[in-house]
Amino acid sequence: MTSAFKQQTDILVIGSGIAGLSIALKLARHYRVTVVAKAALQEGSTQHAQGGIAAVLDPFDSVESHIKDTLEAGAGLCEEDAVRLVTTKGTPAIYELIELGVPFSKDTTSDDYHLTQEGGHSHRRVIHAADHTGKSVAETLIERVSENPNITLLPEHMTVDLILNSDRSECLGSYVLDKNTNKVEAVLAHYTVLATGGASKTYLYTSNPDTSTGDGIAMAWRAGCTIANMEFNQFHPTCLYHPQDRSFLISEAVRGEGGILKLPNGHAFMSEYDPRADLAPRDIVARAIDQEMKRHGIDCVYLDISHRPADFIIHHFPTIYARCLKVGIDITKEPIPVVPAAHYTCGGIKTDLNGKTDLKRLFAIGETAYTGLHGANRLASNSLVEGLVFAETAYEWIEVHFEPVSSETFFCVKNWDTSFVTQAKEKVLISHDWDELRRLMWDYVGIVRTNKRLNRALKRIRILKQEVREYFYAHTLTSDLLELRNLTEVAELMVRSAIKRKESRGLHYNLDYPKTKPKAKPTFLKPKKKLPKTSAETKKK
Repeated sequence: MTSAFKQQTDILVIGSGIAGLSIALKLARHYRVTVVAKAALQEGSTQHAQGGIAAVLDPFDSVESHIKDTLEAGAGLCEEDAVRLVTTKGTPAIYELIELGVPFSKDTTSDDYHLTQEGGHSHRRVIHAADHTGKSVAETLIERVSENPNITLLPEHMTVDLILNSDRSECLGSYVLDKNTNKVEAVLAHYTVLATGGASKTYLYTSNPDTSTGDGIAMAWRAGCTIANMEFNQFHPTCLYHPQDRSFLISEAVRGEGGILKLPNGHAFMSEYDPRADLAPRDIVARAIDQEMKRHGIDCVYLDISHRPADFIIHHFPTIYARCLKVGIDITKEPIPVVPAAHYTCGGIKTDLNGKTDLKRLFAIGETAYTGLHGANRLASNSLVEGLVFAETAYEWIEVHFEPVSSETFFCVKNWDTSFVTQAKEKVLISHDWDELRRLMWDYVGIVRTNKRLNRALKRIRILKQEVREYFYAHTLTSDLLELRNLTEVAELMVRSAIKRKESRGLHYNLDYPKTKPKAKPTFLKPKKKLPKTSAETKKK
């Protein structure tokens, strides 16, 4: 059996978060756009972003100040041209969202938008919609793309692999698994945009949704793209610790509005780690919490904002208040139990300032991309603005340079070959390997690392990767199998990158190399020139 048919579009956008939907709306002014989402459109990480979007909106703030804060948080690894681009274009990007109808919060004493301050920022520059910014942005963008006649939406479609031309130099679209019919289709496009988010689901504990399995990074790597800085995975310091709810993020803005991290005995400890105390960047706060938990043998620490007026807390953090109250915690009266959790992938597919990858006709934007903005540690609320800005620069490049693929080239694309696969009789391998991978990444490649742990992780990941590869080529595809395949790929990239870095910097802390080198260099991994072909290109013997 082969794929049912081929679809053709001008632009294929893979991912339905802020980056994917933003560029889809822009490109739809001139082209036919198809947006593929592995689950429902609103299931991406954008939906879960609470804090807000960082941009210079206060007259007392400045682009130079935003640049300085970003560079400092990035621990010497940010690329300044990318930082300047995002901080400069961030402000007009916010006004575009306002024009689209995103209901950002207003100040209670004026008609100005309310700006909050988060860890690592020297000014109030984070615009937000209460504590559900991502949800408000996602809902607005989904509403706009849904009513656009030039945009075709394909939710519940899981991408399998990118389609390449005969010499593997150009991307021609991707193979996509329709989760409703379980058939693989070829979606052909003149240009393809990966906006697939990060890979935090590689870890056992994460604030991210189940969709964050590094799909774009894994597909780009298999297609021959350079991957950068995968050792820098940001752990959000404050994820709710409760047996009934362990994946809920407690926004950075809680600390920005006066929240204090404390031990069970009430001792506030952050001033012992950094002069900025609770407003230190995330890498410092996450390591501090991790160290205090290990030192005292405790399961969590506590984030206390109960000293602020109850009305203030409920107004500024309605989602957090309601979610915590649901499990019996009244944050107006008691502290919130919190632990660090994997949150953001600072590395990814290497791109230029237009979102272009090593592969012609392939772009990557948002969390899946490495643009040089975040360096060794992302500054709070710089993620959503990055997605907006690179959606704009990628759109501008495509609009100026658009060149169609020949119909002959599209005609030569083969259907996905399933003639050698069978239905799996049991799924225990997938569930077991999924669990083992995420546990070993948490134990061996977490907030604090050692050479021994990293090398042990690499050996086991490579065994898992081979098991998954054999299973992949022998059995009918499912979304769980595809996600596990991608997770083993990105996990290996994370560990290889961590082993290459012989120092501690930003989010990467290695007890065997505790010092920071005087000169910072990014970590680049390049695939071998001769890559294994996909099952659609190779006839198994």
